[in-house]
Amino acid sequence: MLMARDYLWPQLQDLPYFRALLRAVEARLLQQVDLPDPVLDVGSGDGHFASKAFDQLLDVGVDPALNSLREANNRGAYRLLVQANGAQLPCAAESFASAVSNSVLEHVDHLEEVLSEIGRVLQPNAPFVFTVPNPRYRTQLSVPRYLRRLAMERLADAYQDWFIWISRTKNLLDEIEWTSLLERAGFEVERTQRYFSPSALRCLEWGHYFGAPCLLPRWVTGRWILTPKRWNLWLTDKLVRRYYDELPSAEGTYTLFLAHKR
Repeated sequence: MLMARDYLWPQLQDLPYFRALLRAVEARLLQQVDLPDPVLDVGSGDGHFASKAFDQLLDVGVDPALNSLREANNRGAYRLLVQANGAQLPCAAESFASAVSNSVLEHVDHLEEVLSEIGRVLQPNAPFVFTVPNPRYRTQLSVPRYLRRLAMERLADAYQDWFIWISRTKNLLDEIEWTSLLERAGFEVERTQRYFSPSALRCLEWGHYFGAPCLLPRWVTGRWILTPKRWNLWLTDKLVRRYYDELPSAEGTYTLFLAHKR
């Protein structure tokens, strides 16, 4: 019997633990979806996620940030990388058989235009899979819950606003709202799946603070983790693996969407 592939350890070797945890969970979830070639990755970033989540090269990665594209090029996870805004894709209509976007659409401006552009470049019936936080990402944070127990409502609200700001989250929608947007852009939603429990979210929340020491090596060497060895990361692995091993549930703070171009 073959053992299930571990997506967590390769992420922990390269990223602060909170980012590694979320990306590992998402990499495992995306294995459920068949992505026929050619594949478009909207918001390819530095290419790290694609290099760890997919065995095959993705055909085209699109991102507006040139520095991120240079990193992605070095990782070799794409056949072609293009600097472009998601609302103005330099691609012919119906030129892709599938599209993926991992933890990107919550950050973009002009969301409806971006979804319409993705729809334009996809072939009829092509799958589009993406992951985003849902409104529980805001309501299940640990610090505001503690502050509300102390009747400090305004401070709790301020912390939530601040956390949403530092995580650059602009679009925090539920499944009904996303479905409406997707339908207007020419998609039909096949299924949604919530994942990443409130406990996992709080692990991620505190990782923004505990992961701060990783900033220095990143600035100096370009690497988040200087010693990606088992002896150095075994405790980190032990502490976060319980959240990686969780099953998706309705209590999840993130949602995977699988839609098809009509």
